Amino acid sequence: MTRLDDDLALALRLADAADAISADRFGARDLQISTKPDTTFVTDADRAVEQRIRDLLEAERPEDAIFGEEFGQAGEASRQWIIDPIDGTAHFLRGAPIWATLIALAVDGVPVVGVVSSPALGARWWGAKGQGAWKLAAGATTPQRLRVSGVTALAESGISYNSIQGWDGVGRIDQLVALQRDVWRARSYGDAWSYMLLAEGAVDAVAEFDLQPYDMAALVPVIEEAGGRFTSAEGLAGPWHGSALATNGHLHDELLARLAR
Repeated sequence: MTRLDDDLALALRLADAADAISADRFGARDLQISTKPDTTFVTDADRAVEQRIRDLLEAERPEDAIFGEEFGQAGEASRQWIIDPIDGTAHFLRGAPIWATLIALAVDGVPVVGVVSSPALGARWWGAKGQGAWKLAAGATTPQRLRVSGVTALAESGISYNSIQGWDGVGRIDQLVALQRDVWRARSYGDAWSYMLLAEGAVDAVAEFDLQPYDMAALVPVIEEAGGRFTSAEGLAGPWHGSALATNGHLHDELLARLAR
Protein backbone atom coordinates (compact mmCIF):
# COMPACT_ATOMS: atom_id res chain seq x y z
CA MET A 1 0.00 0.00 0.00
CA THR A 2 1.33 3.42 -0.97
CA ARG A 3 1.17 6.43 1.32
CA LEU A 4 -1.66 7.85 -0.77
CA ASP A 5 -3.59 4.58 -0.49
CA ASP A 6 -3.18 4.78 3.27
CA ASP A 7 -4.27 8.41 3.32
CA LEU A 8 -7.41 7.63 1.32
CA ALA A 9 -8.25 4.69 3.57
CA LEU A 10 -7.89 6.99 6.57
CA ALA A 11 -10.08 9.67 4.96
CA LEU A 12 -12.80 7.07 4.40
CA ARG A 13 -12.58 5.98 8.04
CA LEU A 14 -12.85 9.61 9.10
CA ALA A 15 -16.00 9.87 6.99
CA ASP A 16 -17.43 6.79 8.73
CA ALA A 17 -16.86 8.46 12.09
CA ALA A 18 -18.38 11.71 10.87
CA ASP A 19 -21.47 9.99 9.46
CA ALA A 20 -22.14 8.22 12.74
CA ILE A 21 -22.45 11.60 14.45
CA SER A 22 -24.14 13.67 11.74
CA ALA A 23 -26.75 11.07 10.79
CA ASP A 24 -27.71 10.67 14.45
CA ARG A 25 -28.12 14.45 14.92
CA PHE A 26 -29.93 15.06 11.62
CA GLY A 27 -33.54 15.90 12.47
CA ALA A 28 -32.88 15.79 16.22
CA ARG A 29 -35.41 17.81 18.23
CA ASP A 30 -32.70 18.97 20.62
CA LEU A 31 -30.29 20.16 17.92
CA GLN A 32 -28.39 23.16 19.27
CA ILE A 33 -28.13 26.03 16.79
CA SER A 34 -26.16 29.25 17.17
CA THR A 35 -24.93 32.07 14.95
CA LYS A 36 -21.25 32.70 14.25
CA PRO A 37 -19.72 36.19 13.98
CA ASP A 38 -20.07 36.01 10.18
CA THR A 39 -23.85 35.47 10.69
CA THR A 40 -23.76 31.88 9.38
CA PHE A 41 -25.31 29.09 11.43
CA VAL A 42 -23.46 26.40 13.35
CA THR A 43 -24.89 23.42 15.18
CA ASP A 44 -23.63 21.10 17.89
CA ALA A 45 -23.33 18.49 15.13
CA ASP A 46 -20.87 20.67 13.14
CA ARG A 47 -18.62 21.00 16.17
CA ALA A 48 -18.90 17.37 17.25
CA VAL A 49 -18.07 16.06 13.78
CA GLU A 50 -15.03 18.27 13.38
CA GLN A 51 -13.77 17.49 16.87
CA ARG A 52 -14.05 13.75 16.23
CA ILE A 53 -12.14 14.03 12.95
CA ARG A 54 -9.46 16.13 14.62
CA ASP A 55 -9.09 13.63 17.45
CA LEU A 56 -8.58 10.79 14.98
CA LEU A 57 -6.10 12.77 12.89
CA GLU A 58 -4.10 13.80 15.93
CA ALA A 59 -3.83 10.12 16.87
CA GLU A 60 -3.04 8.77 13.39
CA ARG A 61 -1.30 11.70 11.68
CA PRO A 62 0.26 13.76 14.48
CA GLU A 63 2.77 15.40 12.13
CA ASP A 64 0.12 16.68 9.72
CA ALA A 65 -1.56 20.09 9.89
CA ILE A 66 -5.34 20.49 10.17
CA PHE A 67 -7.57 23.28 8.89
CA GLY A 68 -11.26 23.08 9.75
CA GLU A 69 -14.23 25.40 9.48
CA GLU A 70 -15.14 25.36 13.15
CA PHE A 71 -11.78 25.23 14.95
CA GLY A 72 -9.39 26.77 12.46
CA GLN A 73 -5.74 25.97 11.87
CA ALA A 74 -3.63 23.53 13.90
CA GLY A 75 0.02 22.95 13.06
CA GLU A 76 2.13 23.84 10.06
CA ALA A 77 3.22 21.14 7.64
CA SER A 78 3.35 20.42 3.93
CA ARG A 79 0.55 17.90 4.50
CA GLN A 80 -2.70 19.53 5.60
CA TRP A 81 -6.09 17.98 6.24
CA ILE A 82 -8.93 20.34 5.32
CA ILE A 83 -12.33 19.72 6.90
CA ASP A 84 -15.84 21.05 6.49
CA PRO A 85 -17.73 19.00 9.09
CA ILE A 86 -21.16 19.77 7.64
CA ASP A 87 -21.19 21.54 4.30
CA GLY A 88 -24.75 22.82 3.96
CA THR A 89 -25.51 23.53 7.62
CA ALA A 90 -28.55 25.59 6.60
CA HIS A 91 -30.01 22.52 4.89
CA PHE A 92 -29.02 20.30 7.83
CA LEU A 93 -30.80 22.37 10.46
CA ARG A 94 -33.95 22.67 8.33
CA GLY A 95 -34.14 18.92 7.71
CA ALA A 96 -33.21 18.99 4.00
CA PRO A 97 -30.85 16.16 2.97
CA ILE A 98 -28.47 18.24 0.80
CA TRP A 99 -25.47 18.36 3.13
CA ALA A 100 -22.20 16.47 3.45
CA THR A 101 -18.97 16.13 5.37
CA LEU A 102 -15.98 17.22 3.27
CA ILE A 103 -12.55 15.77 4.05
CA ALA A 104 -9.45 16.59 2.00
CA LEU A 105 -5.72 16.11 2.20
CA ALA A 106 -3.61 18.76 0.50
CA VAL A 107 0.12 18.30 -0.04
CA ASP A 108 2.03 21.53 -0.64
CA GLY A 109 -1.33 23.21 -1.16
CA VAL A 110 -2.58 20.77 -3.80
CA PRO A 111 -5.59 18.60 -2.83
CA VAL A 112 -4.67 14.99 -3.54
CA VAL A 113 -7.40 13.15 -1.59
CA GLY A 114 -11.03 14.15 -1.30
CA VAL A 115 -14.03 12.50 0.35
CA VAL A 116 -17.59 13.83 0.22
CA SER A 117 -19.91 11.85 2.47
CA SER A 118 -23.66 12.46 2.54
CA PRO A 119 -25.52 9.93 4.67
CA ALA A 120 -28.86 11.72 4.23
CA LEU A 121 -28.54 11.40 0.44
CA GLY A 122 -27.31 7.84 0.89
CA ALA A 123 -24.09 8.39 -1.03
CA ARG A 124 -20.37 8.88 -0.66
CA TRP A 125 -17.96 10.14 -3.33
CA TRP A 126 -14.17 10.12 -3.26
CA GLY A 127 -11.11 10.63 -5.37
CA ALA A 128 -7.34 10.42 -5.00
CA LYS A 129 -4.65 11.58 -7.38
CA GLY A 130 -4.08 8.94 -10.04
CA GLN A 131 -6.70 6.60 -8.59
CA GLY A 132 -9.93 7.76 -10.22
CA ALA A 133 -13.15 9.11 -8.77
CA TRP A 134 -15.77 6.87 -7.22
CA LYS A 135 -19.26 6.79 -5.76
CA LEU A 136 -20.80 4.31 -3.35
CA ALA A 137 -24.58 4.53 -3.15
CA ALA A 138 -26.64 3.31 -0.22
CA GLY A 139 -27.12 -0.44 -0.37
CA ALA A 140 -24.41 -0.94 -2.97
CA THR A 141 -21.42 -3.15 -2.28
CA THR A 142 -19.33 -2.08 -5.28
CA PRO A 143 -18.35 1.53 -5.95
CA GLN A 144 -19.12 3.08 -9.32
CA ARG A 145 -16.34 4.82 -11.23
CA LEU A 146 -17.25 8.39 -12.15
CA ARG A 147 -16.79 10.24 -15.42
CA VAL A 148 -17.83 13.75 -16.38
CA SER A 149 -20.07 14.37 -19.37
CA GLY A 150 -18.95 14.80 -22.95
CA VAL A 151 -21.11 17.88 -23.62
CA THR A 152 -19.13 20.39 -25.69
CA ALA A 153 -21.68 23.10 -26.52
CA LEU A 154 -22.83 25.65 -23.98
CA ALA A 155 -26.30 25.64 -25.54
CA GLU A 156 -26.60 21.92 -24.72
CA SER A 157 -25.21 22.16 -21.20
CA GLY A 158 -26.74 22.00 -17.77
CA ILE A 159 -25.17 24.22 -15.13
CA SER A 160 -25.60 24.75 -11.41
CA TYR A 161 -25.08 28.25 -10.08
CA ASN A 162 -25.82 27.25 -6.43
CA SER A 163 -26.89 30.69 -5.15
CA ILE A 164 -28.35 33.79 -6.81
CA GLN A 165 -27.32 35.76 -3.72
CA GLY A 166 -23.73 34.60 -4.12
CA TRP A 167 -23.55 35.94 -7.68
CA ASP A 168 -25.41 39.12 -6.78
CA GLY A 169 -23.09 39.76 -3.83
CA VAL A 170 -20.06 39.98 -6.11
CA GLY A 171 -21.78 42.03 -8.79
CA ARG A 172 -22.21 39.18 -11.28
CA ILE A 173 -25.98 38.84 -11.44
CA ASP A 174 -26.05 40.06 -15.06
CA GLN A 175 -23.56 37.36 -16.01
CA LEU A 176 -25.75 34.73 -14.37
CA VAL A 177 -28.86 35.93 -16.19
CA ALA A 178 -26.99 35.92 -19.51
CA LEU A 179 -25.71 32.39 -18.87
CA GLN A 180 -29.19 31.15 -18.03
CA ARG A 181 -30.39 32.44 -21.39
CA ASP A 182 -27.62 30.63 -23.27
CA VAL A 183 -27.52 27.20 -21.63
CA TRP A 184 -29.93 24.30 -21.95
CA ARG A 185 -30.75 24.21 -18.24
CA ALA A 186 -29.68 26.16 -15.16
CA ARG A 187 -30.51 25.02 -11.65
CA SER A 188 -29.37 25.60 -8.09
CA TYR A 189 -28.82 22.08 -6.83
CA GLY A 190 -26.89 23.30 -3.84
CA ASP A 191 -23.56 22.98 -2.06
CA ALA A 192 -21.30 19.97 -2.62
CA TRP A 193 -24.00 17.93 -4.30
CA SER A 194 -23.83 20.13 -7.41
CA TYR A 195 -20.16 19.24 -7.84
CA MET A 196 -20.79 15.55 -7.32
CA LEU A 197 -23.49 15.66 -10.01
CA LEU A 198 -20.82 17.17 -12.25
CA ALA A 199 -18.44 14.30 -11.47
CA GLU A 200 -21.24 11.85 -12.26
CA GLY A 201 -21.89 13.48 -15.64
CA ALA A 202 -25.40 14.69 -14.71
CA VAL A 203 -24.37 18.37 -14.68
CA ASP A 204 -21.84 19.96 -17.02
CA ALA A 205 -20.62 22.97 -15.02
CA VAL A 206 -20.86 24.55 -11.58
CA ALA A 207 -19.90 28.12 -10.68
CA GLU A 208 -20.02 29.69 -7.23
CA PHE A 209 -18.66 32.63 -5.26
CA ASP A 210 -17.92 33.61 -1.65
CA LEU A 211 -16.28 30.31 -0.76
CA GLN A 212 -13.65 29.18 1.73
CA PRO A 213 -10.95 26.53 1.10
CA TYR A 214 -12.79 24.00 3.25
CA ASP A 215 -15.84 24.40 0.97
CA MET A 216 -13.81 23.32 -2.05
CA ALA A 217 -10.74 21.26 -1.20
CA ALA A 218 -12.44 17.85 -1.05
CA LEU A 219 -14.25 18.52 -4.32
CA VAL A 220 -11.09 19.04 -6.36
CA PRO A 221 -9.71 15.46 -6.48
CA VAL A 222 -13.15 14.00 -7.17
CA ILE A 223 -13.81 16.31 -10.11
CA GLU A 224 -10.33 16.15 -11.58
CA GLU A 225 -10.11 12.36 -11.27
CA ALA A 226 -13.49 12.14 -13.01
CA GLY A 227 -11.94 14.02 -15.94
CA GLY A 228 -13.15 17.52 -15.14
CA ARG A 229 -11.45 20.83 -14.37
CA PHE A 230 -11.58 22.91 -11.21
CA THR A 231 -10.33 26.49 -10.94
CA SER A 232 -11.40 29.79 -9.49
CA ALA A 233 -13.65 32.03 -11.57
CA GLU A 234 -10.43 33.75 -12.68
CA GLY A 235 -8.84 30.48 -13.78
CA LEU A 236 -6.50 30.02 -10.79
CA ALA A 237 -5.85 26.46 -9.67
CA GLY A 238 -6.91 25.07 -6.34
CA PRO A 239 -9.40 25.94 -3.58
CA TRP A 240 -7.61 29.04 -2.29
CA HIS A 241 -9.12 31.91 -4.26
CA GLY A 242 -12.66 32.39 -2.95
CA SER A 243 -14.62 31.12 -5.94
CA ALA A 244 -15.12 27.96 -7.97
CA LEU A 245 -15.61 27.12 -11.61
CA ALA A 246 -15.87 23.38 -12.10
CA THR A 247 -16.68 21.88 -15.48
CA ASN A 248 -16.44 18.76 -17.60
CA GLY A 249 -13.35 20.34 -19.15
CA HIS A 250 -14.89 20.93 -22.57
CA LEU A 251 -16.75 24.05 -21.41
CA HIS A 252 -14.12 25.47 -19.09
CA ASP A 253 -12.34 27.97 -21.28
CA GLU A 254 -15.57 29.34 -22.72
CA LEU A 255 -17.04 29.82 -19.25
CA LEU A 256 -13.85 31.46 -18.00
CA ALA A 257 -14.13 33.92 -20.88
CA ARG A 258 -17.77 34.57 -20.04
CA LEU A 259 -16.93 35.22 -16.39
CA ALA A 260 -14.07 37.55 -17.34
CA ARG A 261 -16.36 39.98 -19.16
